[in-house]
Amino acid sequence: QVHLVESGGGLVQAGGSLRLSCAVSGRRTFANYAMGWFRQAPGKEREFVAAITWTTGNTYYVDSVKGRFAISRDNAKNTVYLQMNNLKPEDTAVYYCAAQPSVARWSITTLNKYAYWGQGTHITVSS
Repeated sequence: QVHLVESGGGLVQAGGSLRLSCAVSGRRTFANYAMGWFRQAPGKEREFVAAITWTTGNTYYVDSVKGRFAISRDNAKNTVYLQMNNLKPEDTAVYYCAAQPSVARWSITTLNKYAYWGQGTHITVSS
């Protein structure tokens, strides 16, 4: 079973930066997977933030984080990263790492297509 563990969350001032890490385990290879980051702010539904295809490295972002966030992965370390720059108070949320087997282009941003989830890491951006 695929297991994901997020780390790197915490409290940061607006305009600051954080890097989240997601350690992925449980398979020999994650070929054909997409790895995604989602977030859930207080009182809101969980939403897509960013994703990357494991093999090809294609990236996808929600409009609100384009130019500020960057997703990457280190296949040798089985780790996915989310570099978050110029953080804003509205970025405050619990951030979840997720994995989607057999990814298709149409499903890359679709929450319910991700089969495996981490427990989340809290990001608080103060003003």
